[in-house]
Amino acid sequence: MTLDINFVRSQFPAFQEPSLQGQSFFENAGGSYTAKPVIDRLARFYTQRKVQPYAPYEASRLAGEEMDEARARLAEWMGLETDEVSFGPSTTQNAYVLAQAFRQWMSPGEAIIVTDQDHEANTGPWRRLADAGIEVREWHINPETGHLDPKDLQALLDENVRLVCFPHCSNVVGEINPVVEITALAHAAGAFVCVDGVSYAPHGLPNVGSLGADIYLFSAYKTYGPHQGIMAIRRNLGQMLPNQGHFFNADTLYKRFTPAGPDHAQVAACAGMVDYFEALAETHGIFGKPTEKAEGVHNLMRAHETALLQPLLDYLGTKNSVRVLGPKDAQSRAPTVALACQSDPAEIAAKLATRGIMAGAGGFYAVRALEAQKVPADPGVLRLSFVHYTDQTDIQKLMAALDEFL
Repeated sequence: MTLDINFVRSQFPAFQEPSLQGQSFFENAGGSYTAKPVIDRLARFYTQRKVQPYAPYEASRLAGEEMDEARARLAEWMGLETDEVSFGPSTTQNAYVLAQAFRQWMSPGEAIIVTDQDHEANTGPWRRLADAGIEVREWHINPETGHLDPKDLQALLDENVRLVCFPHCSNVVGEINPVVEITALAHAAGAFVCVDGVSYAPHGLPNVGSLGADIYLFSAYKTYGPHQGIMAIRRNLGQMLPNQGHFFNADTLYKRFTPAGPDHAQVAACAGMVDYFEALAETHGIFGKPTEKAEGVHNLMRAHETALLQPLLDYLGTKNSVRVLGPKDAQSRAPTVALACQSDPAEIAAKLATRGIMAGAGGFYAVRALEAQKVPADPGVLRLSFVHYTDQTDIQKLMAALDEFL
C-alpha cells in the first residue's frame, strides 16, 4: 500500500500557509506540524468550552466529555486501559514526577539503569535519584555506532535493579531499539521498564500493551498534536508507586502522577490526533479494532519514510565531510539523521535556510549520547529529521542543497 501524500498534506494547514510556501521542513524531531483536526478541536474548546469541566451545565459537560474522549481513544490505539493514560505539560515534567515517585518507593542501595543514548529528559530525572542513595548504573552505547547492545544490559541486571530506562529510539542516533527484547530481559530480572518514545511515536503510535513496557512516554506536539506530554503507565505499577497528586485523587490512576491541574483545552485537542489517524486509516482502507488500525497506519507511515530515507543515507555515505550517526540501513532506524560535520553545523543550517530547507543544529539535549560517540555537544550536529508528510521533492531539494554546502 502506498501512502496518499496529497491526502496527508491536505490534513495539515501548514502546507497551505502562504508564509511557509517553498519551505521544506526537516526539523520535525523538534516538533511536528499540527494536524487540522487538532487545531479545530483546540479552537472549538477555547471558543465554546472554556469553562471548568465536569459540571452539569452543557458547556462544562461537553468540555469534560472531550477530555475523557482524548484519553479513551489514545488508550485504545495504544492497547491500553483508559485510566493508564495520563497527560502532563511535557514529557520532561512527566519523567520528573515519576522519578519522585520512584525516589519514595525505592530504598538506598537499590539500583536503576539508564543509558547514555538518551535525551536528557529521560535520563536526568532518574540520575538525580543518586542523591537519595539509589545506585545509578549506566548502559553504554558503542562509541562508533551508537548501538545499545542488550548483552551489555544483561551484565548490569541483578536482584537490586528496580527500573531500566531507555529510549525507543534516540533523537540523534535514530536506531530503533528492540523494546520487546529489552523489556523481557528487565522483567526476567524483576525490574520495571520506562521507555522514552518521544522520537519514535511520530512515526506511528506503538501498541504499548504488546511491547510490554511498564511506562511509555511521548510528546503530543511532536506527534501532530498540542504541547502536551502523554504518559502511559500500567495499572499494576501505577497503583504500587506513591501518589504524586492531590491526596483525594489517589484512587484515580490517571490523576496519581498529575500534581498540577491539566491543560483542559490541550488534553481535549489530543483527540484530534486520533481523528487524523482514523482518517488516514479510512482513506487507505485500513479497518478493524483500534490497535489493528494503529498497526496499519504505523506500517504505512514507516514504509513511506523508509523509502525516502534510504536514498538520503546512501547519498550522505558518499560525503567525506560528514559522519552519519547511527545505522546506515533505513529499515533499522527512524528518519532522524544527525551529522557530525567538519565545519560548523550551525553555519550549514543557516546556509540551508537560504535554500528553503528548515533544519537545526546543536546538541538537542543529547549531550551524553553525542559525547559518548566522541562528538562535541558544542557545536554538536546538523540534524535532518522528517516524518510521513515529507515527500520525494523535499528529499531531492535537501540533497541538492547539501551538495552545494557540504
